[in-house]
Amino acid sequence: MMRRIMTSAVIAAALLPSVPAIAQASVEERIAAYRQRVERLEDQAEIEKLQSLYGYYFDKGMWSEVADLFADQGTFEYGQRGVYVGRQRIERALLLFGPEGLGPKRLNNHMQLQAVIEVAKDGRTATGRFQGPVMLSEPGAQARWGVGIYENRYVKKGGTWLIASLHFYPTAWTDYDQGWLKSQLPMEGPSALYPPDRPPTEVYRALPSNYIPPFSFRHPVTGEEITVVQPADDVVGRD
Repeated sequence: MMRRIMTSAVIAAALLPSVPAIAQASVEERIAAYRQRVERLEDQAEIEKLQSLYGYYFDKGMWSEVADLFADQGTFEYGQRGVYVGRQRIERALLLFGPEGLGPKRLNNHMQLQAVIEVAKDGRTATGRFQGPVMLSEPGAQARWGVGIYENRYVKKGGTWLIASLHFYPTAWTDYDQGWLKSQLPMEGPSALYPPDRPPTEVYRALPSNYIPPFSFRHPVTGEEITVVQPADDVVGRD
């Protein structure tokens, strides 16, 4: 056990810059601090893996596997479609994106890039921001390109990280054939077939509007909150 603790301390010291307060602490305090750092790094790796698995499952229409990644009362929100609460509701809502198992001639790629993951000091909750390029196609309909931002929350239950809330903000859609200059498509609203549990948490428009989803983390250098000044938009009532 002591060998594992010392190994964790060495790894943490190599990955992270030294902190004067830790350097002046006792050996026991330094080992405890390094061990906590290693745990937080492991948490970040597990969350990034969790989000990557969400992407792979979502891409292939594996809706039950996607829903199982959420906490019991986890929430799923995609653009302006509204909020679905709980695994069963989320799994049914995912059918709005296509059949279970991704039918023939369908493409549903949602990539998870540029991860910024912040784990709380107690190691119980976390946030994650990701860039999300999208490629879609379905039989009898034109293919689309898309791009957006994920702002997610996570919770650790019984030693396992789960998605507490997933919020994908599509920021632009276009026809594959026409491209961004000629085609700027609107987002879909709430489904009449399977209405959401709650309305959208934020009302905004995709391109040609240039909406920026709020940041869940502070600036890494200044430590200040990142203030996003949104462009005026008469359609949604934002001055």
